[in-house]
Amino acid sequence: MHKFRRLRNLRIWVSLAFLFLISFIFLDPVQLISQRFINVVIWPQFVPSLLHFSVSVSFLASGFLSFMILTVFFGRIYCSSVCPLGTLQDIFSWVHRRFFAQKPLKYARARNILRYTILILVIVSFFAGFSILLNLLDPYSNYGRIMSNLGRPLVLKSSNGLAGLLEQQDIFWLPKSNFKGLRTASIAFASGFLLLIGWMSWSSGRLYCNTICPVGALLGIFSRFSLFRISLDKQACNSCGQCSKVCKAQCIDVKSKEVDFSRCVTCYNCLDVCPSDGAMYNLNRIKSEPVDDFHPDKGNQTRRNILKAVFLFSAFASLRAFATRIKGGEKPTEIPEDKKLFATPPGSSSHELFNRNCTACHLCVSVCPTQVLQPSFLQYGLQGFMQPFMDYHAGFCNFECDLCGQVCPTNAIQELEPEQKKLTQVGVAHFIKENCVVYTDNTDCGACSEHCPTKAVNMVPYQNDINPLLTIPEVDDKICIGCGACEYACPTKPYRAIFVDGNAIHKLADKPVQEEIKLIETEEDFPF
Repeated sequence: MHKFRRLRNLRIWVSLAFLFLISFIFLDPVQLISQRFINVVIWPQFVPSLLHFSVSVSFLASGFLSFMILTVFFGRIYCSSVCPLGTLQDIFSWVHRRFFAQKPLKYARARNILRYTILILVIVSFFAGFSILLNLLDPYSNYGRIMSNLGRPLVLKSSNGLAGLLEQQDIFWLPKSNFKGLRTASIAFASGFLLLIGWMSWSSGRLYCNTICPVGALLGIFSRFSLFRISLDKQACNSCGQCSKVCKAQCIDVKSKEVDFSRCVTCYNCLDVCPSDGAMYNLNRIKSEPVDDFHPDKGNQTRRNILKAVFLFSAFASLRAFATRIKGGEKPTEIPEDKKLFATPPGSSSHELFNRNCTACHLCVSVCPTQVLQPSFLQYGLQGFMQPFMDYHAGFCNFECDLCGQVCPTNAIQELEPEQKKLTQVGVAHFIKENCVVYTDNTDCGACSEHCPTKAVNMVPYQNDINPLLTIPEVDDKICIGCGACEYACPTKPYRAIFVDGNAIHKLADKPVQEEIKLIETEEDFPF
């Protein structure tokens, strides 16, 4: 049915546009894309929008609600056009079909017990305050982890190589990047997941979407009652099987001439290949008992109930809003850093809220200019697996930066005003004198104090018999914000002499006292 070819082509171009833009956001080596544009691109992503909505009930967090309503009208538009992981699966399938002579797909029975069991477990854990299942299965976040942990290192390596070639020609517009995000656990998880969805899509199209993905299962429930849907005209259809061969969801049964629209991802492939105009995309009339004069709209009542379910789901979601070592001193340090908690990013408010709302998509990891945000392994425990933590051995939190809060799609990291961010205490620095080079080597240092933006680390006289002029660090925990600049700058190994212990709940630090600059009055124009 060639009149639907434009519809299919539109779907392809929209899906490729979202794939390209989201990929570029994660891979961008020089931060060309503005934060406002990033928010626009990420807005439709289902799970980040849902979690953002559960923290801040607003239009800016209603992308998931919009696509739930669109699903009730037109089917799983999100899965076919907006989800980057879905498009990645389509690319695997296309390569298999185009270059490796893939056997035609055929109808497969729905694995409803599996997909709805996973969906129920995810929903129950979500409303119970545990997001680990949602984090591990969310399609957008998994795509983000693939790009951030596998794609980004390759892009930055290539970018640095190109920058070196340009420098030989005295061209310096492309900066080099010292990438520090190579984490074994993150790379292993992203690689394993990529192999999994690659194998599933290589052999069976959108199998992941209709067996494991909780977003696909949830939208599949609503798409059962879509106003417009794909179906087979039992009179025009000659059961040739052309539609079933290209159905990536394997949901068209040509023998019974039925389409399981709960699994259909509205790719429109079947409409484009049907030789007899037997495949249709038109207004759906829900089968029901014979209606009488007293209930003329009984057939439409189901759709009304589904729309009610959409708003009830969003209401429940809104209720949830209330409810690497470096070189150092000559003598190895012996006292371990007694770090009870790892700090969460400024704007995340607390460990509990951050672990509950972060999907570990790693967008903040990709945009962090100092690379202090790194994927966790068990730093937060199993609940926060893969979620970003402040790794002060890899970097420090820039005093003037709030990029993570600007780009976070779930509002797990909220955007802070510049002055508010400078006073947000995510943790407090602690000093271990026995690890400090002043104590162990009897030599000057002061790296921690020099790098402290609030001067919470101050050098005070050090009482000793060898060198009475030495000074040693002292921490003022009232003005310390836990940025980690002191820990990052500390040269001791294997344990730092100063480290940041995270706050379970972020606090407000006192404003640092600024010393007045005294001007020397003189009659001379140039007193020096």
